[in-house]
Amino acid sequence: MKLQNFRFHGSSGLERFFGPLEARIMSALWDAPGELTIKEVQQALNQDKAMSFNTVMTVMNRLVDKGVLSKKTASKSHRYLPVLTRDAFLEAQSKELTFELVQEFGSRAVAHMVDALEQVDPDLLEQLERQLKQHKKER
Repeated sequence: MKLQNFRFHGSSGLERFFGPLEARIMSALWDAPGELTIKEVQQALNQDKAMSFNTVMTVMNRLVDKGVLSKKTASKSHRYLPVLTRDAFLEAQSKELTFELVQEFGSRAVAHMVDALEQVDPDLLEQLERQLKQHKKER
């Protein structure tokens, strides 16, 4: 699942991949113990800010069209569930982003990633070294 709207600046978390309302809807669904109806998602969102049913329905159906949500018919309503868990989604998106950065910028991207690892958390640099050694052994 590849989302085409990654934002580098001005956004963080899920809003790097989704619009603000899409991110709130996805969070509500990921935080739920199972499938939810549009009404249940609307109620979860209304805790922060009142949302119209039609707006929530439209956005949720767009997320279905994007392949991020699945939609099941259950009696008289539809139930929605994320296609991937939050962790699996973030794993797939970060992997795709990393691949695109390396493909487009090559060694520059790799060098900047190493610099960022050192600045953010030196332990991550050690983890990278272990992964590289393991990768070389497996080749």
